[in-house]
Amino acid sequence: MLITRKISSIRIMAFDKNLLKIKTLGELKASNYRLKSIKQELRDNLIEKLKNKETVFPGIWGYEETVIPDVEKAILSMHHINLLGLRGQAKTRIARLMVNLLDEYVAVVEGSELNDDPLEPLSRYAKDLIAEKGDATPVSWLSRAERYNEKLATPDVSIADLIGDVDPIKAATLKLPYSDERVIHFGMIPRSHRCIFVINELPDLQARIQVSLFNILQEGDIQIRGFKLRIPLDIQFVFTANPEDYTNRGSIVTPLKDRIDSQIVTHYPKSIEIGRKITQQEAIIKAEQKKIEVNDILKDLIEQIAVEARSSEYVDAKSGVSARMTISAYENLLSSAERRSLINGEKNVHARVSDIYGAISAINGKIELVYEGEVEGPVYVAQSLIGKAMRTEFLKYFPNPEALKKKKAGKNPFQQVSTWFGEGNVIDFLNDLTDREYKARLKTIDGLDELVENFHPRLNENDKLFMMEFALHGLAEYSLISKQALDTGLQFKDLLDSMFDPNKMKFDDEDEDNDDFKRY
Repeated sequence: MLITRKISSIRIMAFDKNLLKIKTLGELKASNYRLKSIKQELRDNLIEKLKNKETVFPGIWGYEETVIPDVEKAILSMHHINLLGLRGQAKTRIARLMVNLLDEYVAVVEGSELNDDPLEPLSRYAKDLIAEKGDATPVSWLSRAERYNEKLATPDVSIADLIGDVDPIKAATLKLPYSDERVIHFGMIPRSHRCIFVINELPDLQARIQVSLFNILQEGDIQIRGFKLRIPLDIQFVFTANPEDYTNRGSIVTPLKDRIDSQIVTHYPKSIEIGRKITQQEAIIKAEQKKIEVNDILKDLIEQIAVEARSSEYVDAKSGVSARMTISAYENLLSSAERRSLINGEKNVHARVSDIYGAISAINGKIELVYEGEVEGPVYVAQSLIGKAMRTEFLKYFPNPEALKKKKAGKNPFQQVSTWFGEGNVIDFLNDLTDREYKARLKTIDGLDELVENFHPRLNENDKLFMMEFALHGLAEYSLISKQALDTGLQFKDLLDSMFDPNKMKFDDEDEDNDDFKRY
């Protein structure tokens, strides 16, 4: 991340670059190099950042008052951490950003596979080398970027992967008996000595493998086959877990959970504004797409879809709706607008409301459906979520059509538009309409221009056209007109006419609780 590199450049200024010239143990002893545990490093550097009012976890939004303070308290307490939350809640991102709290470089015995500190060696290799060469022992420097290791917990992970095992090939090559500890091949955890080690999706780790972590977390011991080893490993453990895993695939065994000092619960963005900030930060926007103008309403619609999905009866709430959904949906929306511009040879590109339907494929792949959702089908559910999001956003810019129906008095601002469609007029908004055709069709609809002008005067032409199309979608979601899906776009017409068309997806006017597309 660019942010991470920026933070690194800030921290390196505080590091004495003269230390990097040290190449031997003797020179290290004569310097002002100070030995610290990794947890002490994290604590000291966090204290410095907090005192200087620096951002500790850049790029993490919505956790300023909740998760981040808890993580900071855990680091100050020098705790191992478990981040518990649904998918797409930045758990791994937080763990990776902890690297920025490490010292820029630390000294290691050159060639050591356990990152041995020259002043306190652990491995047999380092001890033998220092015994042989003394102050001439070669020293190298390990950067903070190299001090982060991560392992995704899967059912096939073995103790040998994490802790280590006897290596018969090494024994044969070195002509050593199996009783010699030099035949051990260390796993990922011992090799992460003086590092941050992250295990993602901890409940997926088999119970017998989780048991192997007990001593490492509490006493720093590792046990490999029949070897009696006492290696005080210096590791900052960070675990991530999804609450759903506790019932679906496994659980964190109680003694292991007891040894993880701090468990911090994450959450989804609590507002549309925070969700937008995350989406805009994470979306991969190609250079050619940066010229595409996207109305803020569309950006809010993308976030509102996620909000609707998290409370939908069709979506599995236990699985959650990842922030990756809104990111992918926004990328698809831009691509829909870009594709149209390429087909029509247009340089000035403006995203349309209907472009949001180009994000259906992104929505389909990011939500887990319950049985009812599977019966309806993923495309229907995605359309339903888009429809509900449009209903919600429509009320931010226009009066509530349902409230106007109940009053039955006063002028209805939507009447002229619905009457025009009631006279049998039909408008097709195809995906590949040129800007000229798009404008002409919107201007054809009686009362639509006046409707937007009445509630949103002084809009520029492009924003006004966008708002006119948005008003059409909103009126369809509130059953004042009909919206039907075509193979090549959308069709708007009178609601009554659509009731007698059995072959198209349409709005169900009879069920007031269901404001989505239906197939008859």
